[in-house]
Amino acid sequence: EVQLAESGGGLVQTGGSLRLSCVTSGFTFDDAAIGWFRQAPGKKREGVSCISTSDGSTNYADSVKGRFTVSTDNAKRTMYLQMDSLKPEDTADYYCAAGNSIAVVGGASCYGYGDGYLEAWGQGTPVTVSS
Repeated sequence: EVQLAESGGGLVQTGGSLRLSCVTSGFTFDDAAIGWFRQAPGKKREGVSCISTSDGSTNYADSVKGRFTVSTDNAKRTMYLQMDSLKPEDTADYYCAAGNSIAVVGGASCYGYGDGYLEAWGQGTPVTVSS
C-alpha cells in the first residue's frame, strides 16, 4: 500500500517561514515523481513544486519561485518543502503526492519510472499566513 503523510503546517505571519515534511512508503522512492500541491477554499488544487528523485531535477510554479525549495532525503524516504517569505496568498491546505508524473502550474512536469501505475496523495496539512 502506498502511503504519504505530511506534517509541519501552521500559522505564521507575512514574511515568515515553514518547513513541510512528507514521509512515504510503498513505492520505488528513488525513481519516482513526487511533489507538493495546495488548495485554498473555493479554488482548484494546484501543483506548487515537484522533484524527479532519479536525478534531483525540480520544477516550481511561478508564484513560488525564489521563495520555496523542494528537496528529498532518499534514505529516509522523505520529501521537504522549505517555504520562505510567506505571503497571505500562500494560505491553503498543502498535500504531498507521488505519481508517474507530477505537473505544476504552468505545465512543467517531473517524471518517475520505478513503478507501474502510481498515483497517491497525503491527507494534507494546513498553512495559514496572516497579514
